[in-house]
Amino acid sequence: MKRPSFKTVGRYTAFAVFGLSIATVAAAAAGVRVNVTRSIPLGFYRTSAEPIHKGAYVMFCPPQREVFRLALKRHYIDPGSCPGGSYPMMKRILAAKNDRVQIGPQGVVINGVPIPNSKPRPLDGAGRPLPVFAGAGTVKAGDVIVMGENKVSFDSRYFGPISRQQISTVIQPIVIW
Repeated sequence: MKRPSFKTVGRYTAFAVFGLSIATVAAAAAGVRVNVTRSIPLGFYRTSAEPIHKGAYVMFCPPQREVFRLALKRHYIDPGSCPGGSYPMMKRILAAKNDRVQIGPQGVVINGVPIPNSKPRPLDGAGRPLPVFAGAGTVKAGDVIVMGENKVSFDSRYFGPISRQQISTVIQPIVIW
């Protein structure tokens, strides 16, 4: 059996890369997003016209605050197309308007219920101190508390509430693995 030439293999590779690029652009245009982080379950999600609500997975651009500049510099979040230069983040809304929230060294408590595995880590993987958000109060109208589903997620435990205006869309799982 004759082996394919380097030129032929190169053509097939180029066509495969081109096809994958077209499929990726088409999927993004159709509202499909891929999550490969530990913040929410790995898988494919679709954007939704569903209103923003507690319990929803959402995609948002981080506010342009110092804590996010630090997160980008330390690679807690990836570079991307958001204002400030980061990639949109995906998290679940755990608290919204009028919820009572306490965030501290022991973890997060919402409406008197402790959230499992919510104790913030004092240091990142490189041994550097993580930013700390500590506070207690009622979530203001227009703000939400977001958290990842992994205990090492960079979320409201470190940066506090975010404005609903930062949220670009609700996302719903299509395929989770």
